[in-house]
Amino acid sequence: MNKVAFITGASRGIGRETALAFARAGFDVALSARTVEEGETHAHALTHADGRPLAGSLATTADAVRALGREAFAVRMDLLDEQSVCAAAAAVLEHFGRVDVLVNNAIYQGSDLNLPFMSLGRDTLQRVFQGYVMAPVALTQTLLPRMVEQGGATIINVTSGAGESDPPVAAGKGGWGYAYGAGKAAVSRLSGVLVAEFGDRGIRAFTINPGVVTTEALRATIGEKGVIALRNGSAPPEIPAAVIRWLATAPEAGRFQRRTIQAQAFALEQGIVSDWRVAAAG
Repeated sequence: MNKVAFITGASRGIGRETALAFARAGFDVALSARTVEEGETHAHALTHADGRPLAGSLATTADAVRALGREAFAVRMDLLDEQSVCAAAAAVLEHFGRVDVLVNNAIYQGSDLNLPFMSLGRDTLQRVFQGYVMAPVALTQTLLPRMVEQGGATIINVTSGAGESDPPVAAGKGGWGYAYGAGKAAVSRLSGVLVAEFGDRGIRAFTINPGVVTTEALRATIGEKGVIALRNGSAPPEIPAAVIRWLATAPEAGRFQRRTIQAQAFALEQGIVSDWRVAAAG
C-alpha cells in the first residue's frame, strides 16, 4: 500500500510545492484548499491590488502530482467552516484508507489579518481563532485515531516567527498585527502537545517556520520590487517544502521534535538542498 501525504493549502505556494515534493518521494497525495479551479473568488481571500484572484488551484496542483506518476485526491476545504474541515478529513480517509503525513499548512489570509491593535475587530479574531486553532485541531483529531491504528504517522505544523517573537515595527509599518501573531502562536504549541500525548503510539510531530518565502501571496502583498529587495533574506517555496518532506521521511528526523525548526537555516545545515542564495545573487 502506498503512503499518503495530506497537504492543506495546496493550491499554491508552500502547499503546492510540498505536495510535489511528496509525490517525487513516492507518496500519493491528498490536497485541500478553497480554490478548486483557477480564477475562483472567495470571501476574505488575498488578491492582487487590482482585485484579481491569485493564480493557483487544487486542479493544477493535482495535475502536477499526476504528471509525476502519483495519485492525487483533491477536496475543497474552507478553514472557516469546521464542517467543511471534518468532511474533507473524512473524504480523504474514505478515499485512501490512511494518512501517513499531515501537513497543516493552510491559513486564514484575509486583508484584516494584520490590522493595528485598535482597529482589530472581534469578527477578525473569531476568523483567526477558527482558522488557526479550531481548524487544525478538528482536522488532526479526525485523522489521529486512524493514524494510531495504522501504527503511526507524522504531523507537521507550519508556523511563523510572528507566533514566537514581537514585531520589529508596528502593524501598518511592516510589522505583523496581534491577530496573526496570536494565531501562529497557537500553531506553534500544537506539535509539542501531540508528541507528549501520542509519541509513544507512533506519532511524530514537528513545528516548522518557513521564514520569508517568495510565494504568490508575498508577491501580491509587497510586489515584485519588494521581493527583489529581500534577496538573500528569502527563499522560494521549494525550500520549506524540501524540509517538510525530509522531516517526514528521514529516520533521524525524530530528534528535531519539541523545537521550532527554522526551515531556511535547517535546509542548509542538514544538506537537504544546495544554497539557493548563490543563484539568486547571480
